[in-house]
Order: sequence, then C-alpha cells, then structure tokens
Amino acid sequence: MPVTTLVVMGVSGSGKTTVARTLAERLARPYVEGDNLHPAANIAKMRAGTPLDDVDRGPWLDRIADQVSDWEDAGISAVLTCSALKRAYRDRLRAGHESIFVVHVSVDAQTLRKRLARRADHYMPPSLLASQLADLEPLGRDELGLTVDGGGTPSDVIEQVIASLA
Repeated sequence: MPVTTLVVMGVSGSGKTTVARTLAERLARPYVEGDNLHPAANIAKMRAGTPLDDVDRGPWLDRIADQVSDWEDAGISAVLTCSALKRAYRDRLRAGHESIFVVHVSVDAQTLRKRLARRADHYMPPSLLASQLADLEPLGRDELGLTVDGGGTPSDVIEQVIASLA
C-alpha cells in the first residue's frame, strides 16, 4: 500500500481536529495537530484577534511540509490537520509530496458560529471566523482529495472518509 498523508483541512470549528484524531486512531497512523506547528508570533496574533496573512502562514506551512517529508522518507502513512484554506497553501504543501490526500471538512457558517461560541479551550477567537471563510477556497476538481459534510456527528464524517479511502 502506498504511503498516504491525510491532510484534514477546514476552518476553525469545522471539526478537523476531532476527525483527524479519530482517523489516526482508526487507521493506526501517527497524528500531528498542525496548530501546534504555528510559530509563537502567529499564535499571539490570532489570540489578539488579528487574522494571519500569507506571509504569516509561510513558515507554518513549511513546518507542516517538513513533517510530511519526514513521514514520506520513513515510509510512514499519517494524518495531520492544517486549515489549508487557499489552493496556494495546499499546492505549497503538495510540492514534492506525492503522498498528500486532502480531506476538507466543510460546515455551514451558522453551525460554525454555534460551535465556536461553545469552545473555550482554543487560542483562536470566534471573531476570526469571517476572515477564514473569506479566504476559504474549496478543493478544485483537479486536487487529490475529498470534501465531506462536517455538519453531522464525527462518526458520520469518519465513515464517509474511510469509505472513500477504501
């Protein structure tokens, strides 16, 4: 079986972390939370309610790409999260990384707002949702990946992903 890195993408509150963790457990693969790879300056900026720009995201995307390289070099299939909002970000991650398969967890704005209002354990404030939705570029038809409806239960989302990988 070829090495595959599942990059679970979506805006804040989409459930990408829950989906990625569960996928990693079900598939017995290593997992990395992409938010943990943000430079401290990015986290401080988001905590202050300031959206990241392309320049801010560059070093973060490079760290994620380095992680993918490490897994590919070791022949390991894995799962990671990355908002990967823009096509350019996904292209940057895929450059030289043939193992990447993107899973976009798509959720409507009303559900996202409700989820973010209940969340208290994350540095990203709900006020940044609008900027993320403005930046979001859905997967293109030519991108290797899958868009799943994240509005249901995590189990529903996981089953959709596993069925499409089979």
